[in-house]
Amino acid sequence: MARTCEVTGKSTQIGGRYSNRVRATQFNPTGKVRRKANIQKRRIYVPETGKTVIVDVSMKALKTIKKNGAHATLKKAKVI
Repeated sequence: MARTCEVTGKSTQIGGRYSNRVRATQFNPTGKVRRKANIQKRRIYVPETGKTVIVDVSMKALKTIKKNGAHATLKKAKVI
């Protein structure tokens, strides 16, 4: 199973590498690259329930949790 964020749903993306050649239009020898999301395993304390939840979240999700609160964000994502 691919590592995905449990709050935002971020996962890996496949894209092209950047070539420094100016006229690399048809022939691009650099190929494809897999860009991984910044997923971290974190223990988050939810004061409304008095419990600690272990979730795999991206850094953007941690900013969202800090802004909106752990209970509201994790409840909306159906983690708790």
